[in-house]
Amino acid sequence: MKKFLAALIAILALCAGLAYGSDQLTKSTGDTGNKVLNLYNWGDYIDPSLLTKFQKETGYHVNVETFDSNEAMYTKIKQGGTSYDLTVPSEYMVEKMKADHMLIPLDKSRLVGMNHYGHSFLNKSFDPHNKYSIPYFWGTLGIIYNDQYVKPGSLEHWNQLWSKKYRNDIMLIDSARDILGFSLISMGQSVNTTNSAELIRAKDKLNRLSPNVKAVVADEIKMYMAEGEAPVAVDWSGEASEMMSQNSHLHYVVPTEGSNMWFDNLVIPKTAKHFKAIYAFLNFMNQPKNAAQNAEYISYPTQNLIDRLQVYSNLSPQKVQEYNDLYLEFKMHH
Repeated sequence: MKKFLAALIAILALCAGLAYGSDQLTKSTGDTGNKVLNLYNWGDYIDPSLLTKFQKETGYHVNVETFDSNEAMYTKIKQGGTSYDLTVPSEYMVEKMKADHMLIPLDKSRLVGMNHYGHSFLNKSFDPHNKYSIPYFWGTLGIIYNDQYVKPGSLEHWNQLWSKKYRNDIMLIDSARDILGFSLISMGQSVNTTNSAELIRAKDKLNRLSPNVKAVVADEIKMYMAEGEAPVAVDWSGEASEMMSQNSHLHYVVPTEGSNMWFDNLVIPKTAKHFKAIYAFLNFMNQPKNAAQNAEYISYPTQNLIDRLQVYSNLSPQKVQEYNDLYLEFKMHH
């Protein structure tokens, strides 16, 4: 899961209380009156004590289910049979869910505090005017290195990963768009390219990285790096934060040529039923003291990197499959 960077706490000012809609809206949206909120979130992505606080303040009980990828979340909601009130997709998945008519627009009259978000975090291309989404966290993809094996300041560019001195030294997070993405960036290309020739060149370049790749892994990458199993990794910033909290020799760097900038967002899926609870929770999370507490729990500091970061766009199913197929070829080659 994607973690680290900019908890949005620095861009929120104090919010006033909670806002509730009219009785007519409650009836039209199907609010059953049950004192519950069904939250579908990434694993370990909210401070449990905040949920306790919210339940104590509002009387709404929060049921939490977790997912480990945007695609898993999308598929489960798309298949139906669920009753989630809120979920937390990344930027390109917000765009995809919106296009597939899987989201309910936000009722801005029931929200408190949206005007306190920094302009850099609102009105993004994946959701103009934040019609469907509220920012939750943002972060980057970057390089983690262990200073027991890598000299600080010596690993600042994506292309340096191809150096022979890192033979069998690098762990990669198992993510098609992220791994193809840094290969594309290393060649000066967009992470959203739909040019098949550029994608093939990016995959071929990854094939040349294979001698340096120790493993392509998922969540266990945090444990391996924390335990010093590899000198270098490519992973999301939040995963890096967890690693660094366990091993003081680990450091995180965003290569100077740039990286992916991801946004995770709160949205209301079509399955939602408990609208009073939904807006109570959104307004609760908009309060700076609660955002700060959540940020401290998830370990998201801030950095000023926006000018050299790229945001993923939603691609056509055919292009997504092309990315996935090329990535699978690289993994098989490795």
